[in-house]
Amino acid sequence: MAKSDNFNYTLPSGFNIELLPGEKRLELYCLDTIRQVFERYGFTSIETPAVERLEVLQAKGNQGDNIIYGISPILPQDMQSGEGDDTGSETRALKFDQTVPLAAYIARHLNDLVFPFARYQMDMVFRGERAKTGRYRQFRQCDIDVVGRGELSLLYDAQVPAIIAEIFSAIKIGEFLIRINNRKVLTGFFKALGVVENQIKTCIKIVDTLDKVGSERVKRDLQSIGLSETQADNIMAFTKVGGSVDEVLEQLNKKCADMGSPEDFTKGILELKEVINGVRALKVPEQQFCIDLSIARGLDYYTGTVYETTLIGYESLGSICSGGRYEELVGIFVREKMPGVGISIGLTRLMRKLLEADILKPMSASPAQVMIVNMQQDLMGTYLEISQSLRQAGFNVLTGFEQRSMGKQLERADKLGIPLCLIIGSEEYQAAVCRIKIMKTREQLNVPLVSLVEEIKHLLSL
Repeated sequence: MAKSDNFNYTLPSGFNIELLPGEKRLELYCLDTIRQVFERYGFTSIETPAVERLEVLQAKGNQGDNIIYGISPILPQDMQSGEGDDTGSETRALKFDQTVPLAAYIARHLNDLVFPFARYQMDMVFRGERAKTGRYRQFRQCDIDVVGRGELSLLYDAQVPAIIAEIFSAIKIGEFLIRINNRKVLTGFFKALGVVENQIKTCIKIVDTLDKVGSERVKRDLQSIGLSETQADNIMAFTKVGGSVDEVLEQLNKKCADMGSPEDFTKGILELKEVINGVRALKVPEQQFCIDLSIARGLDYYTGTVYETTLIGYESLGSICSGGRYEELVGIFVREKMPGVGISIGLTRLMRKLLEADILKPMSASPAQVMIVNMQQDLMGTYLEISQSLRQAGFNVLTGFEQRSMGKQLERADKLGIPLCLIIGSEEYQAAVCRIKIMKTREQLNVPLVSLVEEIKHLLSL
């Protein structure tokens, strides 16, 4: 992109999220589709500030510490001593996800909310990550979470794949697979292998890199933290257990029994079965979900069900929607157990990937369905009246105000992707008719003005 002699108006590194009009319309369509599905399942919208106190964002130890953007006002020289600055000693920062702000939101409104609390957010978040292809420092994240007080039914975990399936089916991105696992299955298996307690989280993080680095690297990394070759081989074999959902569950039951039915392993299998039963009861097609024992989700706070969704044939795109169950994350500010389950769709990154892969295409640059061509200035009053009557009938209308050749005006409509152009000159005005030009076929129809609304409805429905 060019820049002037005086100003560099190129986008800062990592903030290249600007969309052309047709791409922005596609994003709005996706957001509206996602919102409709969220609300069909009873989720309510909330919004939290882009800025939180730094201590809030750091409440989960070092979670996010390396990517947090601090924020402070740019003060005039005479105010830099602190006078007139209302921040005082308070340090503020931009939110890097939606979950920690959700915890703070619940703490602030604890007595006003009804639990289980099911909310969705589709806000921008900010991360000071190293800028690279597919990574942004500002991006839109679409999250849902259900949070309970004390306990939360596993049927909420089962509902999540139904929501994911409905969203991606509606957006028509092609075939996808929702991969489901349970962290207790993994941790229980690791313990049964003799992996010591303080190595388990590290093991999970290493297994979580399997799709990115491959089996050999994961095996080496497991051995590098002190696991024996036999333990590493057993873990690698475990992550490769495959087959239908029922076949995987059968193999898990056998493996668990062979290892003496350790408590965490047994509990994880039971939770996984309950979730799968719920997913089936919610009529999610069998080809859209599976049990994948390699799904670990590297974040420490996941404690139960975990999900990742991949696009069939485009697995290199990575997970397009992920999440899971957690026990302690949301209750950090109120000091009580508040289990939750949720997922996140990083829409900015996902949409860019889908556009580049030609899976999704931009929409037309304009939402207008009809353009009124300005044939002559003395008929402008008529054009305005017709424009408004069509809007009142429910159509999106663009009115040509500039005096330009008809060819130029039709070219504009073509570039904007407007399907119909209405042409009324002196002859049409005298005859009380309108010439409709169908831009796709270049066909023209003469329609009485009294029948205009019905004819436009018909043409747009074809």
